[in-house]
Amino acid sequence: MRKDLLAQVKRIVIKVGSGVIFGQNGLDLEVIGALARDICALLSQGYEIVLVSSGAVATGKGDLGIVGRPATIPLKQAAAAIGQSRLMRTWKDAFRPCGRCVAQILLTRDDLANRRRFLNARNTLMTLIEYGVVPIINENDTVVVEEIRFGDNDNLSALTTSLTEADLLVILSDVDGLYDSNPRTNPAARRLSVVENITGDIEKMAGGAGSVVGTGGMATKIEAAKRATLYGVGTIIADGRQAGVLPRLMAGEELGTFFLPVRHRLTARKHWISFSKATRGKLLVDEGARRAVTEKGKSLLASGILAIEGKFERGDSVRICDAEGCEFAKGIASYSQQELERILGCNSSEIEIILGYKYGDEVVHRDNLVVNK
Repeated sequence: MRKDLLAQVKRIVIKVGSGVIFGQNGLDLEVIGALARDICALLSQGYEIVLVSSGAVATGKGDLGIVGRPATIPLKQAAAAIGQSRLMRTWKDAFRPCGRCVAQILLTRDDLANRRRFLNARNTLMTLIEYGVVPIINENDTVVVEEIRFGDNDNLSALTTSLTEADLLVILSDVDGLYDSNPRTNPAARRLSVVENITGDIEKMAGGAGSVVGTGGMATKIEAAKRATLYGVGTIIADGRQAGVLPRLMAGEELGTFFLPVRHRLTARKHWISFSKATRGKLLVDEGARRAVTEKGKSLLASGILAIEGKFERGDSVRICDAEGCEFAKGIASYSQQELERILGCNSSEIEIILGYKYGDEVVHRDNLVVNK
């Protein structure tokens, strides 16, 4: 099965964690060089590669005398400002013997939440790929704040799969896949070779963060895999320090854990709504509206809205919740919070009478709505 699925892959997003490329004495040049050679080998076979690389904060924090993770966002920003140029220089030097050029792409969630900037970023990346350049993406830690940060590069790599229309996500970590229990404390722990569906039980296996170098543990990797597989992209979590790991994976060797893509994938736009576009408000709806949206694939109308929370404008993303506040969908609002406060509970025929104008009958059109999986 793995070989058959990988045979259809052309474009790959490869995420490299800090725990893979950062050692006791700083950036591990030997590991980075080996990964660059692996990537060049794949490029020579016709694959297209986008690299998401952690390590900027870990590289720069030593100059600030920081031990462990930076305690505040300003410290993280300062460490990233020092470390990002060193990280890129190291990757540039690693790819030079293969004759490959690299390009730095720094992103925040705002860049992907805004549809125009999302498409501009995609156009840039597609152009770099077309010209044989290896894009190296990282979160723009020097300017990021809590409200617009991805949280970790696992999450960023999952969003990059839809940004670049990739066929596969490979997350290289300091562990060789998902185990049914913690392999560091349980010698009998068993690695899962294939995961068909990411269920609640699978998510419980992930546990918490396990590294003082990076920000993401296995839980964030499972979350990233879930986001990518919903877009129809298979995901492999593997040990990035294994010799020749990337060519071996693409040859079909049973390394790591392979998370299979869902059968009915989200469209690129709906994946963007669900994961890239930050929500600004909440709509509480009655049971009839919930059933119409979840069971019948209908749009959300004003008549089914009970209450509104938060401030948002027309075109912002909102959470759609039942009367108890449990979220079951997300969507793009056709009306602002101030407009909705005037028309909630009203029939669609009354909107123009109340507002004096009308964008449409739907508060959230079904084409701009995603039901949570």
